[in-house]
Amino acid sequence: MKFHYGGKFKTDADFKSPGKHHEGAVAFREPSQKVFAVVANVGCIIVLFLLLVLTFFLSGKSFLEFSPWISLAAILSMLTLLPHEVLHAACFREDVYLYYDLSKLLVFVHGTESMSKRRFIFMSLLPNVVFGGIPFVLFLFNHNWSLLGMIGAFCISMGFGDYINVFTALTQMPRRAKTYLYDFHSYWYV
Repeated sequence: MKFHYGGKFKTDADFKSPGKHHEGAVAFREPSQKVFAVVANVGCIIVLFLLLVLTFFLSGKSFLEFSPWISLAAILSMLTLLPHEVLHAACFREDVYLYYDLSKLLVFVHGTESMSKRRFIFMSLLPNVVFGGIPFVLFLFNHNWSLLGMIGAFCISMGFGDYINVFTALTQMPRRAKTYLYDFHSYWYV
Protein backbone atom coordinates (compact mmCIF):
# COMPACT_ATOMS: atom_id res chain seq x y z
CA MET A 1 0.00 0.00 0.00
CA LYS A 2 1.16 3.49 -0.81
CA PHE A 3 -0.51 6.03 1.47
CA HIS A 4 -1.05 9.58 0.17
CA TYR A 5 -2.38 12.60 1.97
CA GLY A 6 -5.13 13.98 -0.28
CA GLY A 7 -5.71 17.10 1.81
CA LYS A 8 -8.81 19.03 2.73
CA PHE A 9 -11.93 17.96 0.89
CA LYS A 10 -13.72 21.00 -0.53
CA THR A 11 -16.71 20.05 -2.67
CA ASP A 12 -17.87 17.08 -4.70
CA ALA A 13 -17.36 19.10 -7.89
CA ASP A 14 -13.70 19.78 -7.01
CA PHE A 15 -12.97 16.12 -6.29
CA LYS A 16 -11.12 14.26 -9.03
CA SER A 17 -10.79 10.52 -8.62
CA PRO A 18 -7.16 9.45 -8.42
CA GLY A 19 -7.98 6.07 -10.01
CA LYS A 20 -8.92 5.00 -13.50
CA HIS A 21 -12.33 4.15 -14.86
CA HIS A 22 -12.75 0.70 -16.45
CA GLU A 23 -14.46 0.46 -19.81
CA GLY A 24 -17.78 -1.39 -19.55
CA ALA A 25 -18.00 -1.28 -15.77
CA VAL A 26 -21.46 -1.18 -14.22
CA ALA A 27 -22.26 1.58 -11.75
CA PHE A 28 -23.77 0.52 -8.45
CA ARG A 29 -27.38 1.61 -8.10
CA GLU A 30 -26.77 4.00 -5.24
CA PRO A 31 -28.84 6.84 -3.84
CA SER A 32 -27.63 10.39 -4.31
CA GLN A 33 -25.11 11.59 -1.74
CA LYS A 34 -27.81 13.63 0.01
CA VAL A 35 -30.17 10.64 0.28
CA PHE A 36 -27.26 8.41 1.33
CA ALA A 37 -26.33 10.91 4.07
CA VAL A 38 -29.91 11.08 5.36
CA VAL A 39 -30.31 7.27 5.40
CA ALA A 40 -26.90 6.79 7.03
CA ASN A 41 -27.55 9.43 9.68
CA VAL A 42 -31.06 8.18 10.51
CA GLY A 43 -29.78 4.59 10.62
CA CYS A 44 -26.89 5.68 12.83
CA ILE A 45 -29.22 7.39 15.31
CA ILE A 46 -31.60 4.41 15.48
CA VAL A 47 -28.79 1.88 15.98
CA LEU A 48 -27.08 4.12 18.55
CA PHE A 49 -30.32 4.60 20.51
CA LEU A 50 -31.07 0.85 20.58
CA LEU A 51 -27.52 -0.10 21.60
CA LEU A 52 -27.34 2.58 24.31
CA VAL A 53 -30.69 1.46 25.72
CA LEU A 54 -29.42 -2.14 25.75
CA THR A 55 -26.17 -1.03 27.40
CA PHE A 56 -28.11 0.96 30.01
CA PHE A 57 -30.33 -1.97 30.98
CA LEU A 58 -27.50 -4.53 31.01
CA SER A 59 -25.25 -2.27 33.08
CA GLY A 60 -27.71 -2.27 35.96
CA LYS A 61 -26.88 1.38 36.70
CA SER A 62 -29.35 4.14 37.42
CA PHE A 63 -29.81 6.78 34.76
CA LEU A 64 -27.93 9.30 36.93
CA GLU A 65 -24.95 6.93 37.17
CA PHE A 66 -25.09 6.05 33.47
CA SER A 67 -25.74 9.37 31.71
CA PRO A 68 -22.48 11.26 32.48
CA TRP A 69 -20.50 8.52 30.77
CA ILE A 70 -22.36 8.98 27.48
CA SER A 71 -20.51 12.25 26.72
CA LEU A 72 -17.14 10.66 27.44
CA ALA A 73 -18.02 7.68 25.24
CA ALA A 74 -19.07 10.04 22.42
CA ILE A 75 -15.77 11.95 22.65
CA LEU A 76 -13.66 8.78 22.78
CA SER A 77 -15.52 7.29 19.81
CA MET A 78 -14.93 10.49 17.79
CA LEU A 79 -11.21 9.98 18.39
CA THR A 80 -11.49 6.76 16.35
CA LEU A 81 -12.44 8.64 13.14
CA LEU A 82 -8.88 8.79 11.80
CA PRO A 83 -7.86 5.28 12.97
CA HIS A 84 -11.11 4.01 11.42
CA GLU A 85 -10.03 5.34 8.02
CA VAL A 86 -6.46 4.08 8.50
CA LEU A 87 -7.87 0.55 8.95
CA HIS A 88 -9.83 0.98 5.71
CA ALA A 89 -6.62 2.16 4.02
CA ALA A 90 -4.63 -0.81 5.34
CA CYS A 91 -6.86 -3.12 3.28
CA PHE A 92 -5.68 -1.61 -0.01
CA ARG A 93 -2.64 -3.00 -1.81
CA GLU A 94 -2.04 -0.05 -4.11
CA ASP A 95 -2.41 3.74 -3.79
CA VAL A 96 -4.84 5.07 -1.21
CA TYR A 97 -5.59 8.74 -0.48
CA LEU A 98 -6.83 10.30 2.76
CA TYR A 99 -9.13 13.35 2.63
CA TYR A 100 -10.78 15.34 5.41
CA ASP A 101 -13.13 18.20 6.19
CA LEU A 102 -13.18 18.71 9.94
CA SER A 103 -16.00 21.29 9.74
CA LYS A 104 -18.26 18.40 8.64
CA LEU A 105 -16.45 15.74 10.71
CA LEU A 106 -15.66 14.11 7.38
CA VAL A 107 -12.65 11.85 6.97
CA PHE A 108 -12.44 9.26 4.19
CA VAL A 109 -10.01 7.23 2.14
CA HIS A 110 -10.17 6.65 -1.59
CA GLY A 111 -8.34 3.68 -3.07
CA THR A 112 -7.32 3.34 -6.70
CA GLU A 113 -7.48 -0.42 -7.13
CA SER A 114 -10.11 -2.99 -7.92
CA MET A 115 -10.91 -5.56 -5.28
CA SER A 116 -13.02 -8.66 -4.93
CA LYS A 117 -16.42 -8.51 -3.29
CA ARG A 118 -15.05 -10.44 -0.30
CA ARG A 119 -12.12 -8.05 0.21
CA PHE A 120 -14.40 -5.02 -0.26
CA ILE A 121 -16.73 -6.31 2.45
CA PHE A 122 -13.79 -7.06 4.76
CA MET A 123 -12.35 -3.57 4.12
CA SER A 124 -15.73 -1.96 4.80
CA LEU A 125 -16.40 -3.82 8.05
CA LEU A 126 -12.92 -4.08 9.61
CA PRO A 127 -12.89 -0.73 11.50
CA ASN A 128 -16.47 -1.26 12.69
CA VAL A 129 -15.57 -4.64 14.13
CA VAL A 130 -12.33 -3.40 15.75
CA PHE A 131 -13.66 -0.18 17.29
CA GLY A 132 -17.33 -1.11 17.71
CA GLY A 133 -17.96 -4.84 17.69
CA ILE A 134 -15.09 -6.01 19.90
CA PRO A 135 -15.65 -3.42 22.68
CA PHE A 136 -19.40 -4.07 22.65
CA VAL A 137 -18.95 -7.84 22.83
CA LEU A 138 -16.48 -7.41 25.72
CA PHE A 139 -19.15 -5.38 27.51
CA LEU A 140 -21.70 -8.15 26.87
CA PHE A 141 -19.37 -10.55 28.71
CA ASN A 142 -18.78 -8.12 31.58
CA HIS A 143 -21.64 -5.69 32.23
CA ASN A 144 -19.44 -3.65 34.59
CA TRP A 145 -17.58 -2.33 31.53
CA SER A 146 -20.45 -0.05 30.53
CA LEU A 147 -18.13 2.68 29.19
CA LEU A 148 -16.67 0.12 26.79
CA GLY A 149 -20.22 -0.86 25.79
CA MET A 150 -21.11 2.78 25.12
CA ILE A 151 -17.96 3.34 23.04
CA GLY A 152 -18.79 0.19 21.09
CA ALA A 153 -22.35 1.41 20.57
CA PHE A 154 -21.15 4.75 19.19
CA CYS A 155 -18.54 3.14 16.92
CA ILE A 156 -20.96 0.50 15.62
CA SER A 157 -23.53 3.16 14.76
CA MET A 158 -20.95 5.48 13.15
CA GLY A 159 -20.25 2.75 10.58
CA PHE A 160 -23.78 2.80 9.14
CA GLY A 161 -22.55 4.18 5.80
CA ASP A 162 -20.16 1.23 5.55
CA TYR A 163 -23.06 -1.17 6.17
CA ILE A 164 -24.99 0.42 3.30
CA ASN A 165 -21.97 -0.14 1.02
CA VAL A 166 -21.72 -3.77 2.12
CA PHE A 167 -25.43 -4.30 1.46
CA THR A 168 -25.05 -2.75 -1.99
CA ALA A 169 -22.09 -4.99 -2.83
CA LEU A 170 -23.88 -8.11 -1.59
CA THR A 171 -27.05 -7.41 -3.56
CA GLN A 172 -25.62 -6.01 -6.80
CA MET A 173 -22.26 -7.65 -7.51
CA PRO A 174 -22.27 -11.00 -9.30
CA ARG A 175 -19.86 -13.79 -8.36
CA ARG A 176 -16.22 -13.20 -9.30
CA ALA A 177 -16.90 -9.51 -9.94
CA LYS A 178 -14.43 -6.86 -8.86
CA THR A 179 -15.35 -3.44 -7.54
CA TYR A 180 -13.60 -0.08 -7.49
CA LEU A 181 -14.26 3.55 -6.63
CA TYR A 182 -14.28 6.29 -9.18
CA ASP A 183 -15.19 9.80 -8.10
CA PHE A 184 -17.95 9.18 -5.53
CA HIS A 185 -19.41 6.09 -7.15
CA SER A 186 -18.70 2.40 -6.90
CA TYR A 187 -18.53 0.23 -10.01
CA TRP A 188 -18.19 -3.47 -10.66
CA TYR A 189 -16.97 -5.52 -13.59
CA VAL A 190 -16.21 -9.20 -14.32
